[in-house]
Amino acid sequence: MGIQLMGITHAKQKLRRTLSARIRAMSATSNVPKGHFAVYVGESKKRFVIPLWYLKHPLFRSLLDMVEEEFGFDCPTGVLTIPCSEDYFTSLTSALSC
Repeated sequence: MGIQLMGITHAKQKLRRTLSARIRAMSATSNVPKGHFAVYVGESKKRFVIPLWYLKHPLFRSLLDMVEEEFGFDCPTGVLTIPCSEDYFTSLTSALSC
């Protein structure tokens, strides 16, 4: 049990480092305001710019956990892609903003 927990903790730390590096790279090369990052959503890969604090919100974390479990975070393009519908993503982010 302890080994599994260490593995999960290590995986989450690796994910944070990977996302942090990608967020910094995306912010430096695109029109993303400080304190925000870009993600691509859905089949059409619509670009959304969202605040970094979403990463700490349990609902958004839950979405990221599902994406990681289903698809992983090995994005060769360096852009976080969330393969849910745009409607779902918009509903989720609207709920977070309230």
